[in-house]
Amino acid sequence: MTARAARPEQVGVSSERLARIDAHLKNRYLDSGKIPGALTLVFRRGEIAWLSPMGLMDRERGVPMAEDTIFRIYSMSKPVTSVALMSLYEHGHFQLDDAVHKYIPSWRDLRVYQMGNYPAFLTTPCERPMTIRDLLTHMSGLTYGFMQRTNVDRAYRRLKIGGNEGRSEGTLADMVETLAGVPLEFSPGTAWNYSVSTDILGHLVEVLSGESFDEYLRRHLFEPLEMVDTAFHVPADKVDRFAACYERGPNKELRLQDDPAKSPYLEKPPLLSGGSGLVSTAADYLRFCRMLLNGGELDGARILGRKTIELMSRNHLPEGRDLMQMATGAFSETTYEGVGFGLGFSVTLDTAKAQVIGSEGEYAWGGAASTAFWIDPAEDLIVIFLTQLMPSRTFNFRGQLKSIIYPALLD
Repeated sequence: MTARAARPEQVGVSSERLARIDAHLKNRYLDSGKIPGALTLVFRRGEIAWLSPMGLMDRERGVPMAEDTIFRIYSMSKPVTSVALMSLYEHGHFQLDDAVHKYIPSWRDLRVYQMGNYPAFLTTPCERPMTIRDLLTHMSGLTYGFMQRTNVDRAYRRLKIGGNEGRSEGTLADMVETLAGVPLEFSPGTAWNYSVSTDILGHLVEVLSGESFDEYLRRHLFEPLEMVDTAFHVPADKVDRFAACYERGPNKELRLQDDPAKSPYLEKPPLLSGGSGLVSTAADYLRFCRMLLNGGELDGARILGRKTIELMSRNHLPEGRDLMQMATGAFSETTYEGVGFGLGFSVTLDTAKAQVIGSEGEYAWGGAASTAFWIDPAEDLIVIFLTQLMPSRTFNFRGQLKSIIYPALLD
């Protein structure tokens, strides 16, 4: 782990106020058994101001949370995949307004749902072809099967598309071909809906690079950034650091959802889900975030150019709108009002509308097991919160942490 500041005050943060993080988590969540453990990391001005593992990473075996605990980061995989694709953009392999069917020919005749149930759908043509930017921004018209909102996401469940939190059967190529026969929720570019779009970006990485997705990530992101514990599975020699994952039962009881000793994550999955399939540690994800905050470079390893990061972290919703104006689905890893979306991240547009303390221009995302991160360029700040509780909508950890961390800034 990166060297820590001797005192948070050296990087303009109050140690007394940061201590409220642990007090809050202990009093509200750990003592009551709502979560078994958590890890919070605050990084400012090039140094770690706060790093605190608390409680247990495995309640059944009594294993304490540690700085090097390995977590399922689920949708925090999405920014990683988006960065991987944009690294190919910098080699001139595609343009953001390229039609997706240029690289996935079977998607040339995608259509939009009107009525009916799978397989008897009534559809209409798209108003325009889906573009790569539509995938990066979740304006593609794709969806997730767990939404349980429309007949289209019901078809996803029947066809086992993007299910089981990224541990699906088949390969990325299989998923892409299956989706070719399923209508879109809406015409690309006309609305926003959280979806398997980022999984398709992983397939595009393979098509454009000629490498398997995991190999591309390893060679072009993980090894250069020294992200030594980030992968699509946990090898045998690291299982002792792999956290258990929990869920909240119908009576609000905490119950084991995925035992680390028997987890599907112990083997490489057939489908390399760039949308939800990675495991990582606080140290690894910090290195990824530091690269972004530092304009695409870290310790001599250049992943992206500064202008690419600037493009990715801008709001790409039409006419500067926020998610409240554009979203069709009821779920994502962010609030909607005052928040836009860039190329792989949510982007804060208006803190007053979002009703949360912070800065305009900060970008962020989270994961299904209640993990979260945000990067605030205005404050030279990174925050990473890791726990393992499904689903992520159970508690507003990010909002609560913001209300503690931002008032701790001294200058």
